[in-house]
Amino acid sequence: MAEAPEQAERPTRLLRWRLLLGEASAEELDTSLNREEQRMDAALAALYDAAAEEGIGSRRSGGLGSSAPRVARWLGDIRTYFPTSVVQIMQRDAIERLQLTSMLLEPELLDSIQPDVHLVSSLVSLSHVMPDSTKRTARVVVSQVVAEIERRIANKTRAAVTGAVSRASRTRRPRPRDIDWNSTIRRNLDHYLPEQRTIVPERLVGYGRGANAIVKEVVVAIDQSGSMAESVVYAAVFGATLASIRSVKTSVVAFDTEIADLTDKLSDPVDVLFGCQLGGGTDINRALAYCEQLITRPTESILVLISDLYEGGIADEMLRRIAELLRAGVTVVALLALSDSGAPAYDHEHAAALGALGVPAFACTPDLFPDLLAVAISKGDIGRWAAIVASEAAAPS
Repeated sequence: MAEAPEQAERPTRLLRWRLLLGEASAEELDTSLNREEQRMDAALAALYDAAAEEGIGSRRSGGLGSSAPRVARWLGDIRTYFPTSVVQIMQRDAIERLQLTSMLLEPELLDSIQPDVHLVSSLVSLSHVMPDSTKRTARVVVSQVVAEIERRIANKTRAAVTGAVSRASRTRRPRPRDIDWNSTIRRNLDHYLPEQRTIVPERLVGYGRGANAIVKEVVVAIDQSGSMAESVVYAAVFGATLASIRSVKTSVVAFDTEIADLTDKLSDPVDVLFGCQLGGGTDINRALAYCEQLITRPTESILVLISDLYEGGIADEMLRRIAELLRAGVTVVALLALSDSGAPAYDHEHAAALGALGVPAFACTPDLFPDLLAVAISKGDIGRWAAIVASEAAAPS
């Protein structure tokens, strides 16, 4: 007779529990490991049992030590025995639990690491103390991650924003060179003359400005405090993508307690990232004051504030300044995070205050950000859009 399904799955479940609980559970679980499984267990022990010794957990010995070659071998082992998604988690845990940030300054180690957004955040935060040889290697690693993000979001962003800008700038009295013939034909199908086999348009549809004219202004203000690291990476790529759209004037400003205008670096998102200085405090009010100076046509401008809203400056002034921007006609979008990392930590009181002003504060994934921009450019109801997206995400599949 064939084994029952639960009996067939039992060895796999035991192996997973053995690897999870460690060597101390071997006798209790009554299971043994083959050579490959022993190496998997050793890779896990080097990280998580060492962290336990530091007081993060309890039980056994282990650790990666301070030797770069040993760390490099460990990085090779985890890539051999675990899928990429698990490798990235273990790398991040190693940096956080074992204080390996100093190890990231060594080029031979960077060559061994599986690049991801979290690693990029660590490299950017360390860029000011990196030796030149390591910085060259770090740029290569960062470029790999940036290129992957661009493949994921760049085309969708250009399509969504260009389409929204086109719709926002339509006019019924276009100059001949600005006529949108496809839209004009669709609007006048009821004026088709069969005998002439043509359409006589009564209403022309076109673009209100030339194709190379600036139609919208987008200012992206990025909170570069340490908690916003992943959002900074995605925002840099989005900023560079928006800058490639001729009809959109894009400015990118990074801030903590100081202001860094990164607009002149938007031709290369890697330069944008290395222009950031992750860490430090937060002065949102000061950043908004600077962004206000960049806006030349308020009614055609979108300000995207990416921050967890933990204001170290004058909170009342921050809210007053946002209210003034809204009265001037600026569309303000407040993102608590631009990442895939789930629900963010943020200042609930300030988020509620923004909501009372008519600026809903919410987190957004990189995949949805192009659609959000399209809604903002079209002057749609951003709060309603966010609520619909949230409800669809919560609905059972």
